This record gives sequence, C-alpha cells and structure tokens, in this order.
Amino acid sequence: MKNFFHNPFAFTPLPVTIITSLVYVALIVSLLVVHHTVPEVPGNLDGTNLTEAWLDLQTLSNGFHPFNSRRNDYIRDWLLRRVTAIVTENGVSSASYPLSGGTLEDVHKSSESAPVVIFSDNVSNVSYHFDQKGNAPVPSVYIEGTNIIVYIRGSEDDPDDWFLTDKKPKGKGGVLVNAHYDSVSIGFGATDDGVGVVSILQLINYFSSKGQQPKKGIVALLNNGEEDYLNGALAFGVHPISKFPHTFLNLEGAGAGGRATLFRSTDTEVTRYYQSSKYPFGTVVSGDAFKRGVIRSETDYSVFTKEYGMRGLDVAFMEPRARYHTSQDDTRHTSKASLHHMLSAALSTMQGLTSDTSTIFEGKDPEKGKVASGKGSTGVWFDLFGSAMAVFRLRTLFALSVTLLVVAPVFLIIIGAILYKVDKLYLFTSYKHHHHAEGDDSVPTKGWRGVFRWPIAFIFATAAVVGLAFLVSDINPYILYSSQYSVWSMMISAWVSVAWFCTRSADYLRPTAFQRAYNLIWAFIAGWLILIVTTVFERNPKLAGGYLMVFFFACIFLATTTAFLEQFSLPRKSAYADEIEGTVPAEHPIERSRPGSISSARLMAPSEEEDAPDNILEAGEGNDDPTETTSLLRGGGSRTFKKSLTSPQRPAAEDDDSPIAKHQRQVYGLEQPWSHALPSSLWLLEFLFLAPFPLIILGQVSLLATTATNQTLADGNSPLFLYIGIAILSVLLFAPLGPFLHRYTYHIPVFLMLVFAGTTIYNLMAFPFSANNRLKLYFVQEVDLDSGINTVSLTGIDPKTGPFLTDAIASLPSTAGQTPSCTPSKRRRNLTECSWHGLPPRVVPNTHPEVPPEIGYADWLTFNASRAPDGATSARFQVSGLETRACKIVFNRPISDFTVAGAGEHPRFRKVSEHGATELRWWSRTWEKDFDVTVRWDAGDGEEGDGLDGRVVCLWCDANESGVIPALDEARRFAPTWVAISNAGQGLVEGSKAFLV
Repeated sequence: MKNFFHNPFAFTPLPVTIITSLVYVALIVSLLVVHHTVPEVPGNLDGTNLTEAWLDLQTLSNGFHPFNSRRNDYIRDWLLRRVTAIVTENGVSSASYPLSGGTLEDVHKSSESAPVVIFSDNVSNVSYHFDQKGNAPVPSVYIEGTNIIVYIRGSEDDPDDWFLTDKKPKGKGGVLVNAHYDSVSIGFGATDDGVGVVSILQLINYFSSKGQQPKKGIVALLNNGEEDYLNGALAFGVHPISKFPHTFLNLEGAGAGGRATLFRSTDTEVTRYYQSSKYPFGTVVSGDAFKRGVIRSETDYSVFTKEYGMRGLDVAFMEPRARYHTSQDDTRHTSKASLHHMLSAALSTMQGLTSDTSTIFEGKDPEKGKVASGKGSTGVWFDLFGSAMAVFRLRTLFALSVTLLVVAPVFLIIIGAILYKVDKLYLFTSYKHHHHAEGDDSVPTKGWRGVFRWPIAFIFATAAVVGLAFLVSDINPYILYSSQYSVWSMMISAWVSVAWFCTRSADYLRPTAFQRAYNLIWAFIAGWLILIVTTVFERNPKLAGGYLMVFFFACIFLATTTAFLEQFSLPRKSAYADEIEGTVPAEHPIERSRPGSISSARLMAPSEEEDAPDNILEAGEGNDDPTETTSLLRGGGSRTFKKSLTSPQRPAAEDDDSPIAKHQRQVYGLEQPWSHALPSSLWLLEFLFLAPFPLIILGQVSLLATTATNQTLADGNSPLFLYIGIAILSVLLFAPLGPFLHRYTYHIPVFLMLVFAGTTIYNLMAFPFSANNRLKLYFVQEVDLDSGINTVSLTGIDPKTGPFLTDAIASLPSTAGQTPSCTPSKRRRNLTECSWHGLPPRVVPNTHPEVPPEIGYADWLTFNASRAPDGATSARFQVSGLETRACKIVFNRPISDFTVAGAGEHPRFRKVSEHGATELRWWSRTWEKDFDVTVRWDAGDGEEGDGLDGRVVCLWCDANESGVIPALDEARRFAPTWVAISNAGQGLVEGSKAFLV
C-alpha cells in the first residue's frame, strides 16, 4: 500500500489490479446498461404525437390479425380511417382512389395534383415463385394485394398524376417507408409490426403538416401479408407508384421490444441518414450475418433490394426472441420508450433521405428493377454506446487494412533496427559480449526469458473455455436460452483464472521484465495473420464486419509500438556490461572467466532453479553460512543473498552504493537488473491503447449477437455453434488483459474461480426455461376432410436432447392414453414434430348440429379437378373453401406453369422456377372465393405415367374466439408456464382432400 501511494500508476500488483479491473467493470456495466435499457422518452418529437401513437398501437394490437382473419379486415378499414383523419386534421387536400373495387382511373378530376394521395389498393394481383438457390422445386404463389399506400407529394416532384397512366415518373425519385399491418396467427403484433405501423402514421402526420412538405416525395406503404412469405411487398411491385421510390426505410420487428437496431443497409450513403438519429443502434455485423446466411429469416427489405433494385435500410426490434411471434408480443411487454426509439430514428432518417436531391439516388429503371446509376458504396457502420454512429466506406476500411498490414510490421522492424543500432535491443538477446584488457566476458541480459509463456498460457486458457462449450452443449445445451449471462460469466471467469494462473506461475518461477512486451509481440503476430484473412474478405465477398479485427489490430500495434519505444529508456547494453563488470572485485578470479562464460550472471540470477543450467560451480554445499569459498548460486545462503539484492521485500543494504545494489533496489521482484530503467507507468498507456476501444466495439457485438441468437435454439439452431461463439468472443474480449495478468493480486482471480465453480454447476444443472423465457412450440392441426381424421402437432426441439416437447404434450388432457408419433419436422428444419389424435376444430360454423363434426368436415372444402379434354399434361382446378381466403394445392410431381383465371401477368416476376413447383399457394382479398387455375406439367415416363395427383388444402388462421380451435385453446391453457405456443405454418388448421387427374 505504501508503494501504491508513492506511485499509484506503477506497474505493481495493486495499481494494475485496481485500474484494469475498474476500466473493465465500468465499460462492461455501461455496455449492459445501454444494451438493455431504452432511452427515456423526453416528450413528443416535433410534429408527432407519442401519446396518440401509443393509443393507435393499443388498438392495432388488441387481437390477432393475420391476413386470413376477419380482424385483419377490421384493422385495414381502421387504418384507412386513421390516415384520412390525419390528413384532414392537417388541413391538406387529398385524393383517395379507389376505396373499393374499380381501377386506378376511377378518380375525380378535382383531386388531381393533390398534396396527399391515398391508395386503397384492391387491384394489385401478382404471381411469383420463391427465389431460392438450389436444384429443387420451390413453391409458387398467387396473391391479391390489400395494401394501403399513401403518397405525400414532394415539392420537387412531378405535379402531374403520372401514376394514372403508363408514364414513368419524372424528377429525382422518392423515398419509400414500409411496415406490415398483419400479424401471425397467435401473436398480437405489437412490435411485429405494430410499432412500425404507428410510426408510419406519425410520419404521415409530420410530413403532411403545413410547412413540412418534403423535397422528395414519400410513399408510405402499409402492406398486408408480410407474415405469409412477404406477400404485401411483392404485391406493391405491380402498383404504378412502385416506379417512383429509389430509396426506402423498412420498419420491422424480429424481437418484442428493447431498442430498434439497424439490421442491415445497402450502402454507406443511405446509412449516413440513419446516423443522424439521436439514438443510433446497430452494427454492420448483423448485415454480414444476413449476407452469409447465418440469419435465415427475411423481411421486406429483401424484396425491395432484390426485386426492385432500391437502396435502403432495415430497422427492427431484435430481442427478446422468446416473445417474438407469440401472445406476449403485446403492449404489456413493450414500452413507449421502444416506440419513441423507432419513431425518432425513422423521422430523422426520412428527413435526411427526402432532403437529398443530389444525383446519387437517381437512375432506377422501374421496369428492370435495377439501379442504373448513382450506385452506393458498401459501408461500415457501428454505434458507440447507442449515442453516436460511425459510418464510412468499406474501401476506406480496406485501405486501412492494407496500410496496417504493410506499415505496422515495417515500423516495428525499423524501431528494432534503431534499438539494435544504439545497442539497446534487449529483446531476443541472452548475453552482451564484454571486451576488456584481461579478456572477453559474456554478460547475461536474459532478454529471451518469457518469450513462449504467453502462447502456452493462451492455449491452456482457450482450451478450457472451448472444453466448457462442448461440456455444456452436451449436458444442458439449452441453458443459454434463459441464462446467457451465467454462460458468459462461466466462460470469462474460466479464461481469466486459467490465464492468470499460468502467467503468474511462470512469473514466479522465472520473472522477467519483458513478459508484457512478449505478450504484445505474440498478439501482434496473431492479429497480423487474422488481418490478412479479414482483408481478403473485405475485398471479396465485401464483408464489412471485419472492422472489429482491423481496429483491434490497430490498438495492438499502438501498444506494441509503445513496448518497443520504452526500450529506449534502457542503458546501452555495452554500458550495462561495463557497469556490471566493474562491480566484480579483481581479487575474485573465479568471477572473471573465459570469453563466453557467464561470470556476471551470478550476481543477478534471481533463483537457483532458473539458473541451474548455467551453474558450473558446486562449492560450499551443505553450509548454511556463506564463506569466501561459498558459491553465490548454491545453498540457502546463496538464495538469501540473491533475494537481499533483488527482492523489493529484501532490498540491498542501504549503505551499499554499488551500481548493482542501486539497480536491484529499483527492480520489481527478481526481474533483470537493467529493468530499473524502464518507465514504471508506461504500462498504463499500453493498456489504454490495447483494451478500452476493442472492449467497446467487441462488447457491443457480443451483446447484440447473444440476445439476438440465444433464444433461436427453439428454432433449431445448433447449441454448440452458439457456445463456441461465446467462447471465442470471451477470449477476444479479455485477451487485452494478458500482458498485465501476471501482476494481478490473487484476490480477483480467486473470486473468479468461485464464480466459475458456481456458474458451471448452475449451467449444468438448472432448468433452461422459465415464464419469462418460454420455450416456443409450434402448433398445427391437420384434418383429412375425406375421412374426418384429424391430428394435432406440436413442433419443438428434439426430445433426444431434452424431454421438453414430450413433457409439454403429456400435460394436455386430450393426449391421455395416446402415444404421440414423433418424426423430423418438414416445416421447420432441425426440429421434431410430434402428433396425436386431437380435439375436433370448429373453424367453420356447424350448420347441421345433428351431424357429427367428423362428417361435416367434407363441406369445408369443395373442388373440381379436370384433365384437359385432349389428354394433354394440363388440368383445371376450381377450389372454394368456407370461412377462408387462403388455400393451396400440393402436387406429388412438380408443375411447370400455371394460369389464374381473370388474373393478369406481370413481367417483373416469374411464376414458376426452372425446376418447377410442388406447391401452388394463393391468398385472396375476398372470403370464400372460387379459385380457378389451370396448371401444366411435363410428361412422365415409365411407371410414373403422365398423370398428376396430390392434395387440395385450405387454411384457417383465426384464433381470436375461444372454442373455434379447441386443441389450440387446450395447448395454451394446460401447457407448462415455460411453454409459448406459436404457429408452425401459415394455417393453424389445415383441411385437405386428395385429387388425381
């Protein structure tokens, strides 16, 4: 403690332990606070009304409203009324066309050139196929759009209503802002995507207010059908107004609250406008995850970029995932602060995008759907504590990477060469040859000591956390779902404890003043090799997430440079040798040996054990009291003598004025005597270079990745992959402590060992789910309408890895006496589907109470399938379902084409992939519509023949009324509190009949 107050920044245990620990704790706590708290609402943003938006959200999320539900129609009508009311209250004239039926030409001439145009789109129909890579057939889809589109005319827009004709829009294009108003079948949709919808309502309010007209026009799209294969965004593509916008902002929800994060962005230029948000949040790493398929889910962003060639941003909520697509996606589990966070980001982004009238966003060809000119540059972006965002081009990062790859090693080599030239390069040197009149001596510098200890310690510590990843993923793989920070604590405490034990033990046995420097050199080498890989990926496939390692290496380079530069404070090795040789009395010829001997090392050897290989004198053994003939290197007296010279606890005598004695009184512990000249506080600069900034940028990515993926285990993601990821990130986050760990006192490492023991036991034994972190099980009920047989299925994680799925099923009363049949799920990859005979559904009202439901099933779906009269490989299907507007035909062989009666063709989309389609799905805007379609297929050969068979299926998705789907009600009522029920597919109930033509 006395030394601490003498120099509170010296490289001694107490300052090192206190300062590094405080920095890490402060930064980690700050990162956690920013990540898990949403900025307080300061009040209404200019031109918006947060209270009104919250009331709108409560109305919107007051029931399930999937596309195939009656409440969806109610929400659509309510939104039309709200938009009209907002525009009317702002005193702006508007045109609405058409409200129901008709064509776009059904408009009064008096509404031409209105500042606001409201489209109730009941005319856009589209056929398309899923754009998936691979050689297998993919589903084809026909949709009838029910989008709501609001066009707010910009001050520099074409004043004509060009969208009523086949003309192309003039000017510099507009900006699209999009959200979907449908929800999943059993989710209230508060954040997916209610917050996005009410944010758009407030944007309409803002930009339609007097004095707030944008320079570039805005297209506000409230699309319907995003949860059903992004149907709403695809239907938008055939509307004339879709030719107008060049850039877009997509508002989405892939979680159920917290902060809205910038998921992905097409380029640097559009990202700069999100940068102006007061609370920007996100990292380009998430965008790279989408690019490489690590994140498999999609949003409307993919339609706007791939199909329409627009440039824009994807902003979404991303956690907690356990509430996503469940009944807990409601206003109770989100907040006004979350709403304010998305709205404020949307407003500032739209203000920027609509004010940019430069040519950089011009040139989109609406027919080809590609950006012909003004193409954006790939960007790098990340936030800092949710308060600022760094945005720059990937080529800037690439240039920096290449510069570091070349300049960093050259710079260190130059410094090393200068040190060698001025005779101060103690690194990588064992001796300094000393020439004098009586002969040549070799004065040991022991500069090689400690060169390999960090790689060994690093390997042991990293092996420990990787081993823990395998252990937990094998014994209790889903503990990460609810206890991610317990897993993090286990990994971090294990790595730091093992690394400290290894480095501290090595320092005790063979102390060296270069342990810090060698650690940094190894970090530099490893970082340089990783930077090579990072730079390659920056070039192709243009992954920007490597900024983490670029900045990390830059910090390592600065710290390593400092370690090299501090050697200039050391004496020249020749002067040091002269000084050491001058301390050896001439009357002791035993200390003056032949050239190449190690005579002078005896006065500075810190311990008997480490110098044993160099000891060639074996005199005076067994004598505790040294005499004139006793070796300075052997026996207890020798050890005591050496410690009295070199140990801070037992310094050289105060009346000893010899150079060696003076040096040893200034050296820490038993380190080399020349180290007295090293600056005692320069380590702090190295630490500040090395640790804080990498901890901030890596810590933010670690938190984002953990909270976004830890609950995707219920979706079938590999637990081992996630645990290995946490292990690697733990190493990267705490590796900057490596150069300083050997100076730590034992208190924190011992505490971390206790943390490691406690968290490991917990992680291996605790139940992984809870009422706040519910395991999602996916429900569907399938009914054979021909036979009346119905089965209920719940899909979840494989029972072989834990009995959670089977335990949940066993809790349902209807399963008593039944043995569920479990098979790999066809709907959800890497999950298991367990089925049993279920309670009869009542999705269609029973008009014949005297008839058992099993018999009445046949009336739910009627169809006629007829082969072409000439025997050609084509057939006509006429399908109608009661109380539904979503059906499909499943074919046992792929079809090559289809035509929907009364539906036009659009050149923008291809209906069937080159490998055909085994499903044809359709969504109608009207209920119980007679669907008339003709399909064609290629002739078969051999036993297969040229016929076509399969099943016609209709879907029922409305679960707002209790008793309509009793099996679902039972699952929600009797399943354990740690279970959440979600929908397995588009239909909660699927009724089917077989066909053969």
